[in-house]
Amino acid sequence: MQIRAQFQLQGLSIDAPARRVTTSGLCTWRMLYSLVLALVCAHLLTLTTLVMAASTPLTYFPAGLIYEYRWKLLELALAHTQDGSAATQLNPYTEDITQNRGVQLLQAGAIDVIALGTNVERESQMAPVKIDILRGIVGFRIFVIRAIDQQRIANLDEQAMRQQLTFGLNSQWADVPVMRANGFTVETSTSYENLFGMLAAKRFDAFPRGLNEASRELEERKVNYPQLAVEKTKALFFPFPVYFWVKKDNKALARRIEHGLTLALVDGSFRKLFETYHAKEIAALAKEKRLVIRLSNPNLPPGNPEPDTHWWWR
Repeated sequence: MQIRAQFQLQGLSIDAPARRVTTSGLCTWRMLYSLVLALVCAHLLTLTTLVMAASTPLTYFPAGLIYEYRWKLLELALAHTQDGSAATQLNPYTEDITQNRGVQLLQAGAIDVIALGTNVERESQMAPVKIDILRGIVGFRIFVIRAIDQQRIANLDEQAMRQQLTFGLNSQWADVPVMRANGFTVETSTSYENLFGMLAAKRFDAFPRGLNEASRELEERKVNYPQLAVEKTKALFFPFPVYFWVKKDNKALARRIEHGLTLALVDGSFRKLFETYHAKEIAALAKEKRLVIRLSNPNLPPGNPEPDTHWWWR
């Protein structure tokens, strides 16, 4: 009598002589073990790749103390989307470069994230994450002036400001065409730092800076430019959203940043960070009585909503 054995494997019945089945079954189990081992290794490799991708350092631009809030906000957005992986390291691009050069380096892959205001040209070159990270505050411009000119400028009305004042700006900043389109005279330089010296040397009369920028910039330079001060009676306001930007084809990073910012808006941590960094300016603005001149922004691309300023200015 021939002894036979039956095996069930994934619903397949095998009826064979015992010795043959033993040998065949052993081969089958070895194959199954190898397959499971390969799947486990592949899964571990995928997890390792995801963790490495999540923790890959990101290089950002621009750097400096006045931009610290922007990168703390990016850090917050990325923390909201970590999914238990290692925190993403953020590194500044430390070379002194222009904004246009920064855009070129982002396109080349040397910089991963930029935080700048929008215009048509930039939206054609990079991918914006269209959540205004500064809630319109950069579009509220107060002036750095020579302290001796406080009373002279205080006495000017809107028309006289256009006729009698020259404003200094970096030639690559997106607000240069905004100012000119609204009838203001603008003197430019390719160097941000040089503008303070040009103002002190009477090359122009006023240096428009964001509400969140002027006092901090002067505090950093009070030793070199003690004759400069923040003007107390005037301001300009125009819609000027500031976005995070990534390379056109880096859609995964753009989605991650957008999702993280959205989550931070929902849980209130975005607003808390904004108000923490701008508390001094918000409190001062509430007490001041400034003539605010509203400007149009002809370079604002279609599809960009008016900034929501209610966190700091109603």
